[in-house]
Amino acid sequence: MEGVGIDLLEIDRLERALARRPRLAQRLFTEAEREYAGSRAHPAMHLAARFCAKEAVAKALSLRAWDPHDVEVVGTGGPPTVRLTGAAGAAELGVDVTISLTHTGGMAAAVAVAEAS
Repeated sequence: MEGVGIDLLEIDRLERALARRPRLAQRLFTEAEREYAGSRAHPAMHLAARFCAKEAVAKALSLRAWDPHDVEVVGTGGPPTVRLTGAAGAAELGVDVTISLTHTGGMAAAVAVAEAS
């Protein structure tokens, strides 16, 4: 299996959604993702990039039914990686997934590439 996914999101849109629905962050992001974003000056920007990564990975893997917690963006000080579990378990799918995140101005984006392992 090989695939590419991309996603783009207005940061303010996610920020407004999180303000209206306080539990939404818990539904969409793992505790580690929320902690990482919370340690930054503009948390919504980092959460938006991670949301885009989740969507991009789902597209690259052609996932139809999945939980946002199945795709976790892991920041280790270097380039971000993803930890895949549940429906997105790449080991079971026989793929490696690489991601790239970006945010600038009012937009966040991510690209995911899935390659046969």
